Amino acid sequence: MDIFKRLSEYRAESDKLAWTGTFKEYVDLLRNDPTPAMTAHARVYDMIESYGVEEVGGNKRYRFFEQEIFGLDRAIEKLVEEYFHSAARRLDVRKRILLLMGPVSGGKSTIVTMLKRGLEQYSREQRGAVYAIKGCPMHEDPLHLIPNELRQEVERELGVRIEGNLCPSCQMRLRTEFNNDIENVQVERVIVSEENRIGIGTFSPSDPKSQDIADLTGSIDFSTITEFGSESDPRAYRFDGELNKANRGLMEFQEMLKCDEKFLWNLLSLTQEGNFKAGRFALISADELIIAHTNESEYKAFIANKKNEALQSRMIVMPIPYNLRVTDEEKIYTKLIAQSDMKHIHIAPHALRAAAIFSILTRLKETKKQGIDIVKKMRMYDGEEVEGFKEADLKEMQSEFIEEGMSGIDPRYVINRISSALIRQDLQCINALDVLRAMKEGLDQHPSITKDEREKYLNFISIARKEYDTLAKKEIQKAFVYSFEESARTLFENYLDNIEAYCNWTKIKDPLTGEELDPDERLMRSIEEQIGVSENAKKAFREEILIRISSYSRKGKKFDYSSHERLREAVEKKLFADLKDIVKITTSTKTPDETQLKRINEVTKRLIDDHHYCPVCANELLRYVGSLLNR
Repeated sequence: MDIFKRLSEYRAESDKLAWTGTFKEYVDLLRNDPTPAMTAHARVYDMIESYGVEEVGGNKRYRFFEQEIFGLDRAIEKLVEEYFHSAARRLDVRKRILLLMGPVSGGKSTIVTMLKRGLEQYSREQRGAVYAIKGCPMHEDPLHLIPNELRQEVERELGVRIEGNLCPSCQMRLRTEFNNDIENVQVERVIVSEENRIGIGTFSPSDPKSQDIADLTGSIDFSTITEFGSESDPRAYRFDGELNKANRGLMEFQEMLKCDEKFLWNLLSLTQEGNFKAGRFALISADELIIAHTNESEYKAFIANKKNEALQSRMIVMPIPYNLRVTDEEKIYTKLIAQSDMKHIHIAPHALRAAAIFSILTRLKETKKQGIDIVKKMRMYDGEEVEGFKEADLKEMQSEFIEEGMSGIDPRYVINRISSALIRQDLQCINALDVLRAMKEGLDQHPSITKDEREKYLNFISIARKEYDTLAKKEIQKAFVYSFEESARTLFENYLDNIEAYCNWTKIKDPLTGEELDPDERLMRSIEEQIGVSENAKKAFREEILIRISSYSRKGKKFDYSSHERLREAVEKKLFADLKDIVKITTSTKTPDETQLKRINEVTKRLIDDHHYCPVCANELLRYVGSLLNR
């Protein structure tokens, strides 16, 4: 890439976005397209929707969040539908502070950062364009120039809504610079930018003794008072507080409930009436989405204080829990590691999954539903099928505890422990055992874990290890079965012949003797038991396979070894069980013969080529599974 050519192109693109004209020209622009006049809430919702929405299992998934936020689909859907969508339609929730409440490292700050970056990018697009009175310190809506008496007529004419009044600075400029000639007031297109303090404000609490309310509402410029003669002259005031600069966009309150009370009172009229008090001026209008975040303990302390009732009633609280899906937890760790400089160290398959299993187990609550332990619950949450339980059981468990996911091990702890494993010297690769060992060692250093929790978490590490053992054996099983793929296909075809005879009440012909025999129940059960098909469920399972074969036949497709995932798994497990002794000898022998060495090389190649292992972790896996099989 030619860097300087790309920089030149970027400048040219930015120059194309610039627009300056009179208020009259701006009104003509609105006649063709009224979208620039939308509120800040509507602009944020429009931005989220512009990335696309898809229906998954009756729920909405917003693509805007999918690259950064994992496993929080239900929380995000509630956030977008109940707050952003409603606020965009000018319902009363737009007059509320949006408070994201959840455990540390749960994604609250990430959501806010994404909204800020998204708004910046959207303002560079035609539909998200923001126009403001040129020179206004608050980048305010040019429609505020319309006198109150004429607004209803203008609203009908342009198909817009006008809310708010001119800021003190623009009121003075209208009189002095433009002699109240509204149509000639200059209007410009502005690009939302946190860096340039246009349309995005961020307020972070600090020591209440040193922090000034001017950080929010602006301050008097004492150096100009002698020039302009009065503190109530707009020219002697700096409209540079975070509430001023966030106008037309988004205002973030970091750790809002840590703020001193005097800073929060300014939000009462801003949320309810859309204006705030600053200096010796009348109320100043502001169109901005106020979004704050806090943790659960601070929120509980806040609502326990009766003095906060007025502010509490002006909040929409959105719980943002931890992710509860193992697959999505893996994605979080992959994302965080990809942002580091440790990408050169290979992470063996299932290493992050083992860590994810441990994390999710610490966040789940034991269900009262009979027959489901915490491991089965974890699997169902992750989208796996658990025999005997249906979608309705999953939904029942998801609604069983309101606070599920609000406690447990946070992703930062896991990444810190993985980092400690990655940073060791002369390391080429880390595997699941390295990661789980690092988790275990870190529990002693974790400041907030009680003795009882530590015992519980150690048990979860053991469960994660067992889950990994199963995955490791399955991985070797797949690699070995590949060497015996013809045997697997033969066993598969044999099973299909037998279930067809069983379901049709017919006999099966022996290919060697020609003798007619009853279906081989022992063979069928030996395969079905591998995937937990019970005696009572065998008939339904076999009929389901025949229906699938018939469906494939009608569509002119061949039903083969890869057409039914569960049956394929059962056949592979059965074959692996039959080959167990061969695998045991091959993986554990210290001096393999020529045949064993050939098989080891085939399996290692398969692990590297198809399952993303490196030579180091492939050999470690072979040795580890060998030791498991010899126990």
